[in-house]
Amino acid sequence: MQNVQVYWDKGVELTMTYAPKALLALIVLLIGLRIIKIAVRALDKAMEKAQVDISLRRFLGSLLGVILKVVLIVSVASMIGIATTSFVAILGAAGLAVGLALQGSLANFAGGVLILFFKPFKVGDFIEAQGYMGVVHSIQILNTVLKTPDNKTVIIPNGQISSGSLTNFSTEAQRRVDMKFGIGYGDDIPKAKSVLKSLIEKDERILKDPEPLVVVSELGDSSVNFTVRAWVNSADYWSVYFDMQENVKLTFDKEGISIPFPQRDVHLYQS
Repeated sequence: MQNVQVYWDKGVELTMTYAPKALLALIVLLIGLRIIKIAVRALDKAMEKAQVDISLRRFLGSLLGVILKVVLIVSVASMIGIATTSFVAILGAAGLAVGLALQGSLANFAGGVLILFFKPFKVGDFIEAQGYMGVVHSIQILNTVLKTPDNKTVIIPNGQISSGSLTNFSTEAQRRVDMKFGIGYGDDIPKAKSVLKSLIEKDERILKDPEPLVVVSELGDSSVNFTVRAWVNSADYWSVYFDMQENVKLTFDKEGISIPFPQRDVHLYQS
């Protein structure tokens, strides 16, 4: 009977000691979970307003929720009186091990976050990165997928794209087409210049402003070289470039203007 009384007293003492702490911890837990839900929802709305990719929005919202819930549980445990030092140390060691094991993937994930936030390019842009050129087919969390002009699929890790140089050919509405044409030293320079200007004026895709440029830029080893620079809408870049190559050759032939090409004279001596 005495032992029962001792246990009863001990139970009452523990209840009086830990009940208020447990009640307070429960209240903090419930309020904390509510605040975490509000914070995750606010983050999602902010990213939606910034037009962040939906897959990234969900991932970041889930990640924020997990981190805040871990912090909340550790805080609640410490309020009750549970020693959290060892628990935090275990979490830290586990986090370090996972970080080392997924170092490359984490770098690619960080690169994907930077790309989706700062938008150096978007789906549909024509870019050059890591030695590849193509249209951006999709931007994923870890990789960016390109479709090359000959319809190959290239997958580039986001970490390499975000930390390396990148050329976006679709950013500006207009681009400058740079071309070079050579004529023989015996040909009429003013006539060739007039022909080039005429071809530019006839092409309606070439913009009048900025004004096209046609100049003699180089006296080469076997030709007098003209530099032609014309501004076009980005969508017309390659069609104008290829058409000008063909039209210049046909018109030069018609006007009797030569286009030199390397030649070699071979002399045979019979001893």
